Amino acid sequence: MQKQNSYIASDIAGKLASAFLKSPLTIVLGIFLLSVGYLSLMIMPREENPQMVVSGSTVIVALPGASAKEIQRVIVKPLERKLKEVKGVENISSISMDNVGIVNAAFFIGEKKEDSNLKIYDKIMQNSKMFPKGAMNPIIKPLDIDIDIPVLSVAFYSNNKNMSKTELYDKVKDIQHHINGLKNVAVTELKGGNKHQFNIEVDLNKLSGYNISMGQIVKGVQSLSYSTPAIKNRTKDNQIIMLSVKNAIEDVNDIGNIIIAKYMGSAIYLKQIAKITNSYDIQNFKSASISIRDENNKFMKLQNQVTLTVSKLQGTNAVIITNAVKDELSIYKKSLYKDGINYVITRDDGQRADDAVNELVYHLLLSILIIAILLILVLGWRESLIVTFSVPAILAITLFIAYLSGQTINRITLFAFLLSLGLLVDAAIIVIENIHRHLHSDDSKNISAEDLMIKATDEIGPPTNIATLAIIMTMVPMAFVGQMMGQFMKPIPANVPVALIASLFVAYIFTPYLALKMLKKPDHNNRSHK
Repeated sequence: MQKQNSYIASDIAGKLASAFLKSPLTIVLGIFLLSVGYLSLMIMPREENPQMVVSGSTVIVALPGASAKEIQRVIVKPLERKLKEVKGVENISSISMDNVGIVNAAFFIGEKKEDSNLKIYDKIMQNSKMFPKGAMNPIIKPLDIDIDIPVLSVAFYSNNKNMSKTELYDKVKDIQHHINGLKNVAVTELKGGNKHQFNIEVDLNKLSGYNISMGQIVKGVQSLSYSTPAIKNRTKDNQIIMLSVKNAIEDVNDIGNIIIAKYMGSAIYLKQIAKITNSYDIQNFKSASISIRDENNKFMKLQNQVTLTVSKLQGTNAVIITNAVKDELSIYKKSLYKDGINYVITRDDGQRADDAVNELVYHLLLSILIIAILLILVLGWRESLIVTFSVPAILAITLFIAYLSGQTINRITLFAFLLSLGLLVDAAIIVIENIHRHLHSDDSKNISAEDLMIKATDEIGPPTNIATLAIIMTMVPMAFVGQMMGQFMKPIPANVPVALIASLFVAYIFTPYLALKMLKKPDHNNRSHK
């Protein structure tokens, strides 16, 4: 039967020390904490910077035929007045152009995205009658910073001179389809390149000669491009009849044989007044180029490119997603190379985030090592080993709680750990120093080692608790900082107080336990005879 300790603790520090001092679960708890901390470090989403809640909406209203001044007067200004009434809107900007008005409403940073979007939608729907007759239904496009900012960009370019402008785009679009199906990939976009398109270049002289308008040409092409769904019907004999008309535009000849009008009893075909080609979107004047360099990094030429951008879902691991995309790209690398297509990764937030986190983890371990060396010089190697154990245990608890609360590992999170590293060992140093003092005190020669550990821990409990609470209170105001700075620095007030509280429990539970195992009580009788 286990002997009860004779010293009765009065503070929570002594009570925790008494409860775990000789318990077989203490070592199990220590291993468990280190394990969950390591797992949290491995599975927590990694980002270079903390995610910020940025909300806003873009409202687009079209009024065909209106000038920019009319759009400003009847669309933009009324819309601005109504959006200013929405609670939480910080800034409103607008653009007035011929036929269309665009109004951007930006909310204060930190406003909930879903609530902000709903406020904009409700305000516009409640005041839909403010738009003039002829205005089209407003288009509301919410801002999503997680989707709008990609984590990976890949530039594809071709060295094959015989490859058309549209072939490169088509091959990259096929790859985009597969990447978009990867887990936790939110949006993929293609920028640059040219799409397939039938081009109709109308001869204006022939158009006026036949007295034909552009509207007739548009209606003629539209009428042929419609697809009619299958129609089912039954005859009197109860037989099923199926009728369908497929899309009639399949090649250049289909478009050229469209009858636009009649002139002096003869049909006027589109090919008579326009040049029709199966080519690329010639109205697209946007392009992107990549600088090709040789092995010596010497500039060779500029090459047209198609850029594939990949965005991730909020709160997911940028490292895992970008690695998954790169693995998917490696599958197509050989087939692309055969077609003369190469690619270069121009942006990789996952790699940058992983490098930043690994570098800070390295400096964190280096700081722990420096603390251990300093403690060896001051306290001794056994005492130093006990205090050094407390640091990974505290960080493990903090990481696990951060994982449960949905945080990500980023530069600011690890900076918070580095910031509080010197504070984390204070409680353990105070406990081990008081235990060391009691062990070498002549008054403790008749006290058992177990009671001495509990007494030494219980003595420093109240002042250590108050000192730690005072430090935590200095971090609390940072949690109420608003705007971008508050969002960016949020991991500090979220993690430093947790780490400091964890440091108390680790110091009160594990420091006496390890001290009892590793420190020996000196022989006071021999010392008194000297």
